[in-house]
Amino acid sequence: MTLAVLTLVAVTALVGVAVWIDSTLRRVDVFSYSTDRPAAGAGTTWLLVGSDSREGLAPEEQAQLTTGGDMGNGRTDTIMVVHIPGLGSGAPTTMVSIPRDSYVNIPGYGEDKINAAFAEGGAPLLAQTVEDATGLRLDHYVEVGFSGFAGLVDALGGVDVCPTDPINDPLAGIDLPAGCQTLDGRNALGYVRTRATPRADLDRMVHQREFMAAVLHRASSPLVWLNPWRWYSVPHAAVASLTVDSGDHVWNLAQLGWALHGSTTAITVPIGEFTSSDSGSVVVWDSDAAQQLFDALRTDSAIPQQVLDSQP
Repeated sequence: MTLAVLTLVAVTALVGVAVWIDSTLRRVDVFSYSTDRPAAGAGTTWLLVGSDSREGLAPEEQAQLTTGGDMGNGRTDTIMVVHIPGLGSGAPTTMVSIPRDSYVNIPGYGEDKINAAFAEGGAPLLAQTVEDATGLRLDHYVEVGFSGFAGLVDALGGVDVCPTDPINDPLAGIDLPAGCQTLDGRNALGYVRTRATPRADLDRMVHQREFMAAVLHRASSPLVWLNPWRWYSVPHAAVASLTVDSGDHVWNLAQLGWALHGSTTAITVPIGEFTSSDSGSVVVWDSDAAQQLFDALRTDSAIPQQVLDSQP
């Protein structure tokens, strides 16, 4: 069999895999909640969510992954906005972490922590809340749940991280040395959940950004798809772990992964203060700096230096 024939067979197989993934992905009608949405801006904006729902995990799997008990509908363990600039803008892809304790207005429910929106109304209410709080129009949505996260990482052959300090956290089920290493699914889940670091939730958001970028980067890498053993395991793990908007497709996910191959800016929504409210301990944004950040993303402009300098 010639090289040309082998190449044709491989390409045909990969196209078939892509079609199967696209037809099997779990979809939710995320953006049908209102016609009163922010105007479209430049580029493309994603909402990336990590759900702490234990749905689909048997008690023994919860114990193995050290996720704790059943959380019912769950809340959002990770909330990120990823903005991919339009062609020719010269701006980098930007990953913005939104603290899950951000104190914002949840439409129909009043002021509360932003992750309560997911518990109250699922993906549609969370997306509406993020749009209202940021003024950004969201184009795409992807959610990864506890029940599929570890399996996806294992299917990809693990993902590389480089913690600067050792992390020992029995609550997250990890005991990691400092330095670059490849994490399997169980340790990866603990890594993005742990608060056993000097800056607790602030470090946690950095880990989540790094890891989400690493997973999407690896999932879109030709080196993964040149391995025929991955043609079954990765698609099935992806389908088991991902939920997307009803209008999203596998090629949109590929675009997201490819965008994270290049230069990216990683940032947290500017924080004004940590305080208390009826909802408990909350994070209040620096409204002026946050507005500057979101205005820059909306117009594919450079993020003001004072916003970058304000990062914790």
